[in-house]
Amino acid sequence: MYADYHLHCEYSDDSNEPMENQIRQAIASDLDEMCFTDHVDYGIKRDWDDPEGIIIRHAVEHGKEVDLVLANVNYPKYFAALNMYQKKYASSISIKKGLEFGIQSITVDAYEKLYASYQDDLDFVLFSMHQVNNLEFWTQDFQKGKIQKEYNDEYYKEIYQTMQMFHHYSCLTHLDLLARYDENGIYPFENEKDIIAEILKYAIRDGKGIEINTSSWKYGLKDTQPSRAILKLYKDLGGKIITVGSDAHETKYLASHIKDAYAILKNEIGINEICTFDHMQPIFHKI
Repeated sequence: MYADYHLHCEYSDDSNEPMENQIRQAIASDLDEMCFTDHVDYGIKRDWDDPEGIIIRHAVEHGKEVDLVLANVNYPKYFAALNMYQKKYASSISIKKGLEFGIQSITVDAYEKLYASYQDDLDFVLFSMHQVNNLEFWTQDFQKGKIQKEYNDEYYKEIYQTMQMFHHYSCLTHLDLLARYDENGIYPFENEKDIIAEILKYAIRDGKGIEINTSSWKYGLKDTQPSRAILKLYKDLGGKIITVGSDAHETKYLASHIKDAYAILKNEIGINEICTFDHMQPIFHKI
């Protein structure tokens, strides 16, 4: 099984890539299966049909001042497109329907309502955390005014608290995401090992998995994401559900380093299976 289980397209506000382009690239890359997981980030974004309107944030990108239009997925159009392309490309690739929930403890109620509305459409849900108390990591707003220990402690505690409140997801994605945006360098795994172990033990008891996010190569990280230490701990604690996804927002990164991640799982971590999902249920495949 050769599958990319973390993909974005035009229905994510941070991607302009047409869904069909991603599908055609996946077929050209000889993928057996792909899963779209476009962004939902309540708290910092509103839904596409929110009567109060979408959020516009002023920002600087590539040295230029821009206004970013922030909105969650247009769910009816998204699922309609997925249903259409599933039929159109059925003989070439399996296309699964997912979402990436950028959840926080303060937004759990919104995700409960969302999942209740679309649970019959979903094959897969990623649990991610891109912000805490609506303070984002990539902008450094969350880290600002804190020492490295403080923001790492707070981040993992927030994940642990939130996953006990919300259970409608499949895998924890890019679990050590702060490493991507930490201007102080990689924070030692040993300093957070205890809380990470509690997160992983809870996920295992709850029947949830973790994801290897291969965008770590794109971002130039020195380790996988999550790190090899986290992957090894997950295995040692009895974890078995693992997906691999490129987090591609454009076709040139689709399926990037998926096979490298498979090799690391098998040869370094000692895990011999990856998972795909159907209607929120894991399906195991030999690497």
